[in-house]
Amino acid sequence: MDKEVEVPPAGDSPTCIEAIDVMRIMEAIPHRYPFLLIDRMVDIVLGSSAVGIKNVTASEPHFQGHFPARPVMPGVLIIEAMAQTAATLVVLTLGPAFEGKLVYFMTIDGAKFRRPVGPGDQLRIHVEKERSRANVWKFKGIARVDGVSVAEATFSAMIMG
Repeated sequence: MDKEVEVPPAGDSPTCIEAIDVMRIMEAIPHRYPFLLIDRMVDIVLGSSAVGIKNVTASEPHFQGHFPARPVMPGVLIIEAMAQTAATLVVLTLGPAFEGKLVYFMTIDGAKFRRPVGPGDQLRIHVEKERSRANVWKFKGIARVDGVSVAEATFSAMIMG
């Protein structure tokens, strides 16, 4: 697990993946319903960045109590969706030997929630790697609905063997 990820030299094109579906996401990370919080990923640049997509629906279990009269997606779940997007990017970057491995939060910094997210919204979760060393990765995440920022955070996580 103490493997450094090689960054291509300047001028080399990074490997890009246009999109992956939920089935490929479930191969990469161990999360499942009701805690799998991304439906699709697009604009994936291995070792660098990706966009996760979460279609927020009224049938999600957290809306039963948060809040029945005005359903609001809990901010911690938006941060978790950022982490799942980042974890999938890490696994895609490191390769098949890392599929299904657990990725644990180490830090969450500067979390800000700018507006409520509810049923009918589509979250576009942008994550960008700030740095990585061995099995620890640090990301900046921004979640947007209709192009407007709804949440952001910087976080680090460790992928476990």
